[in-house]
Amino acid sequence: MTSSFDRDAFFARSMYTLSLAELDEDQRWSTWPETAHTLDRGPQPFPDWVVQHDGAVDTELGILKTGKEADAFLLERALPAAQRTGAPGEETLLVAKRYRAPELTTFHRSSAYTEGRRTKDTREARAIAKGTAFGRQAAAGQWARTEFEVLGRLWRAGVPVPYPVQIVGTELLMEFVGTDDVDGAVAAPRLQETRPDAATAERWARRLREAVLQLAELGLVHGDLSPYNVLADSRQAAPDPVIIDVPQVIDLIANPHGGEYLRRDCATICTWLCAQGAPPSAADPEEWCAAAWRAGTRS
Repeated sequence: MTSSFDRDAFFARSMYTLSLAELDEDQRWSTWPETAHTLDRGPQPFPDWVVQHDGAVDTELGILKTGKEADAFLLERALPAAQRTGAPGEETLLVAKRYRAPELTTFHRSSAYTEGRRTKDTREARAIAKGTAFGRQAAAGQWARTEFEVLGRLWRAGVPVPYPVQIVGTELLMEFVGTDDVDGAVAAPRLQETRPDAATAERWARRLREAVLQLAELGLVHGDLSPYNVLADSRQAAPDPVIIDVPQVIDLIANPHGGEYLRRDCATICTWLCAQGAPPSAADPEEWCAAAWRAGTRS
């Protein structure tokens, strides 16, 4: 049956309505129209909650986390209230992760992380190597782009990560993992902030082992896996782990340090899980590492 919805007329009405109102200082027009349809947007088909309307407005709601190389902000993307019908894709909460130029960060990643990555001899690469102002900004954009592309690749493979919505410059927008009710938006806690019982710790161990193996099957190692980089998805009655912060992923085979980073990841997360009551049989770092290596080197 043909839909009676006139998208062009709807967008025209939205833009006309919004053009009559001034945006507040904490608002901007949605940056979705600025993104290239395939290169700068998340995996398709888009989830139904993704707001694709040109007339939507982005409203900054506050900072979620200040990091060593990027800051995460809570963002609402929504049509004006008068234009909403209650259908999916009219309003949503997002995380805006904004990378800073290297001279403004308090952390500089070791080159060991990027060994084995394929790079192009472009103007940007040469500027980054020389450390010019343009190069420093380009470096921030590269880290943002890497995280966006890795999140898309992991999400398509079924690894529990936030859905990457879009990227514009050094700003990556992704799915907000947390709750939003009458008490307001609350981000999901990091595992380090939780105190799971033994049964939950064992369940998390088995799910995280599966995720480590999924990464290995893609030829990847997280490179910084810890209870600080895994969320407990509070949207679920029994929260499952969601892996975050992936710009530093390691090429398991091409990077000469791949095996070392894999062992460190497994040891770090398994140590924490065992401290929470997970049995050694479920959180054995040597077994995880061996299984991941087999998965990553399987022909």
